[in-house]
Amino acid sequence: MARKNLLAGLLDEKLPAGNSVATPQPDGLIQSIHGLQSSAFGPRGGAIGAVTRSIEQMKAHSVIDLVAEIIDASPIADRLADTDNDHHLLVASIRDHGQQVPILVRPHPGQEGRYQIAYGRRRLRALKELGRTVRAIVKPLTDEQLVVAQGQENSARTDLSFIEKALFAARLEEGGFTRETIMSALSVDKSGLSRLISSAVKIPSNIIEAIGPAPKAGRDRWVELSTRLDGAAAIEKARKAADGVQFSTLSSDERFSKIFEALAPKKSKAVRPTIWKSEDGLRVASIRDDAKAVTVTIDKAVAADFGAYLVETIPEIYAAFKRRADA
Repeated sequence: MARKNLLAGLLDEKLPAGNSVATPQPDGLIQSIHGLQSSAFGPRGGAIGAVTRSIEQMKAHSVIDLVAEIIDASPIADRLADTDNDHHLLVASIRDHGQQVPILVRPHPGQEGRYQIAYGRRRLRALKELGRTVRAIVKPLTDEQLVVAQGQENSARTDLSFIEKALFAARLEEGGFTRETIMSALSVDKSGLSRLISSAVKIPSNIIEAIGPAPKAGRDRWVELSTRLDGAAAIEKARKAADGVQFSTLSSDERFSKIFEALAPKKSKAVRPTIWKSEDGLRVASIRDDAKAVTVTIDKAVAADFGAYLVETIPEIYAAFKRRADA
C-alpha cells in the first residue's frame, strides 16, 4: 500500500504548494534518470518507466543544473554578436556573484539527452567559458512556444536594439512562422511588424553585421538607413564605408553613423537671390530661382502696396501668359 501511494504521488502532475521551483539538482540525478531508462525493465517500461516519466515531469517545472555542453542554440537567432567588452563584464559578474537568473531551455526535439535554449544565450556562453554548470528551467515547448518565449523575454529587455528585433522577425518569417506568432513573440502590431521586417530585408545582412546592434540609433534612423540603401550604387557606397581601415575600431553606434552619413543625400548648393530694383533705385523684390521653385519676395517696408497689387493681378498676368503661349 505504501508503494502504491508513493507511485500515486509521483504520477500526480501537480507539485505541492511551494515546490513550483525546486532547488538545483546534482548531475547525478540527471544521470540516474537516463540510467533508469535503459535498465533491464526496458526503456520507460513498467513501474520504473512510470517513475521516470514522473520525475521528468517534475524536472520540466523545476530549476536544475545542466552541463553547458548539452545545451544547443535556438533554431532562430535573436541577437547580433556580443561585443567583447559586454561579454567580459558578464563573465566577471557571474564569476564574482554566480548565476542569478536561470536560463530557459526545452528538451531537444531531435536529440535525446540534449536541450535547446529559449533565452539566456549570453549567460550560457559566460558559464561555458567559466566551466560551470548552468541553472536552467526545463519546459517542454513547441516551436511556436519557444520563439514566443524567446521573443517576449528579449523584447522586455532594454538592451535589445531595433535592428536585432527586425532580424529576429525576418528570420522567424523565413522559418515559416505565422505573422500572428511573430507579433506575439515581439509584442508588436501589424504595422510595427511590417516596419521591422521591411528594414531587415532592405538592409543587406553583411552591412547589418558590420554595424552591429547600434542600440542608440533607434527605429527611425534604421528605417531611414533602409530607405537610403536603395539601389546597387548606395549598397556599394555603404560597403566601401565599412571596409575603411578604422571602421572596425569604432563602437557599434559610431559604425552606424559612419555608414548613415556616407549615404546622406547631397545638399543642393544654395542659390543666391536676384535683387530687382525699380527705376528710382528701390530694392522692391528678391527673386530666387532653383530646381524646385521660383520665389518672388516683396519687401513690404519698401513696396507693400505693390505686393498687394501683384497678388491681386496674378490671374490677369497668368491669362496674358497663356494667350501669348497659345498664339
